[in-house]
Amino acid sequence: MNQESKALKDGSVVLQNSFDPALGLESLPPIDAVLLSHEDHADNLDDLGRRLLDGRKVITTMDGAKNLQPRPGVRGIRPWETIPLEVGGKTFQVTGVPTRHVPGGECTGFILECDTFGTNSKGLSNVIYFSGDTVYIDEMNEIRKKYHVCVAILNLGKAIMPSHDGPLQITMDGKQAGRLVKDLDVGLMVPIHFEGWSHFTQCKEELNRNFEEEGISNRVCWVTPGKPTTLVSGSDNGHF
Repeated sequence: MNQESKALKDGSVVLQNSFDPALGLESLPPIDAVLLSHEDHADNLDDLGRRLLDGRKVITTMDGAKNLQPRPGVRGIRPWETIPLEVGGKTFQVTGVPTRHVPGGECTGFILECDTFGTNSKGLSNVIYFSGDTVYIDEMNEIRKKYHVCVAILNLGKAIMPSHDGPLQITMDGKQAGRLVKDLDVGLMVPIHFEGWSHFTQCKEELNRNFEEEGISNRVCWVTPGKPTTLVSGSDNGHF
């Protein structure tokens, strides 16, 4: 979608992308399943992304599951609902996490849990958390009551959209990410979805400054699109 404009569903915002994909569809490794935070915004799922969903297991919002019909592998999830996901010979538990993104639209975050991830010293399940597109909301603190977030993959960029009340922030900035990392006692945070689109207002340099101010720089792992990165190394028993 390089240099192409895509309109949001309500027609009030035009999204423009200036980056080419790091990998073409033909170069992607095998993909067993997709956790899709929302399907109705072009910066989250474009035409090529829709092709990628064909024939795969997908978990997304309830409205998203309807919009992606008739794909038989697509399933919707509600906030705090937990559903099983069987891939690669293992059974994972996927839990929907509330978000606040564009008013009136659906979006979800995800908790990914598996028995082989083990537990921490307090007996909490080790998990991977994917925020989806959202700003910080207090309800996210419920995660810490049941889970230990080893890895948090956070959509950042401080995306801004116009509204009747003025500019509206619809994704987290660096300070909100820092607060969330500390609130959830995240082991490692991976910033994503913060560059390439015209509605993003925070780049890596400013995010780094925020992370330093929040005292979480030592928990941040920057990744490069198209290049494999090891985030955690399993122990002999397969636990984090």
